[in-house]
Amino acid sequence: MPNSSKRAALKSLSIANSKPGFLRTAESVSPKHPDKLCDRVSDAILDAYISQDPLARVAVDCAGGHGQFFATGEVSSSVKLDKADIEKIIRSIIGSKIKISLNIQEQSPEISRGVDTGGAGDQGIMIGYACDETPELLPKEVVLARRFNQYIYNHFPFDGKTQVTLDGDKVVKVVASFQNASQEELRRLAEDFFQSEEIEYHLNPCGDWQIGGFDADAGLTGRKLAVDNYGPSIPVGGGAFSGKDPSKVDRSAAYIARRIAVDYLKKYNAHEVFVRLAYAIGYNEALERTAIIDGKAITIPQDEYDLSPRGIIKRLDLLRPIYAKTAEYGHFGEGFDWDRKLSA
Repeated sequence: MPNSSKRAALKSLSIANSKPGFLRTAESVSPKHPDKLCDRVSDAILDAYISQDPLARVAVDCAGGHGQFFATGEVSSSVKLDKADIEKIIRSIIGSKIKISLNIQEQSPEISRGVDTGGAGDQGIMIGYACDETPELLPKEVVLARRFNQYIYNHFPFDGKTQVTLDGDKVVKVVASFQNASQEELRRLAEDFFQSEEIEYHLNPCGDWQIGGFDADAGLTGRKLAVDNYGPSIPVGGGAFSGKDPSKVDRSAAYIARRIAVDYLKKYNAHEVFVRLAYAIGYNEALERTAIIDGKAITIPQDEYDLSPRGIIKRLDLLRPIYAKTAEYGHFGEGFDWDRKLSA
């Protein structure tokens, strides 16, 4: 990103209601972080099934570390991916030097009987959020931590993490730990990105490191919930997203909740919108459908949004192999369909 573009983007990230002395911090992890490797594999397997069978039921979780990788879960589909097919998908993401173990079975018939009739695949509470702090309609600290991570990753595509602390609207502290990048190189990138000499930097604070990914640590699907959602300042409702087909409202209802929040932010010219949706397994309607618009709660009208699993899937066109990309840098604010205002 050219310096002029970076400065213009940062300048546009103004927070109307931030006050000095109020600290907010968020982090981001790179696609080569062990937890993100597991998320990416889970969603790549989902995409492989749904690309051939849009109605496939998939719930795949992964764990890896120190020479071994495990994929387990349930799949019900009209197509069959054999062990070699799945291992090829996994190795395209994590490489060839790791031992792979697979244990993927059919979905429980006691779960599927409720989903077959259009009910939710599980109970849960899903949160949607949007604010006017950034063009991405996300909190500023979340956006800056993510964009800085992406900026470093473009130079050092390895395991890494970033963290940004704001004092009101001002960036005051920045943390970055990246594999194969020296402290000097990280400082150059940080100063180029933030264009400020007043920031307290912590760059590879334990020293430079070359052993990363599964060689250094273990990973697990769904462990980066705050990173995947809206950062630590916003509540997390349901479970993880990755590896789950859209019949699981953990995923699909979280996406429509974000879409409603974005729509209402613009419809009501609001500063901040929270959306809460709640479900029961096997039941096809939301038990709660609340939007909180600049502190005022309303019930989302039934005729405005069909919040049944089938209604959500249809409205957001979720029976497509679109999920691997969501596992890289968060499920919101990256230009996905649920980030955009409805035209109708």
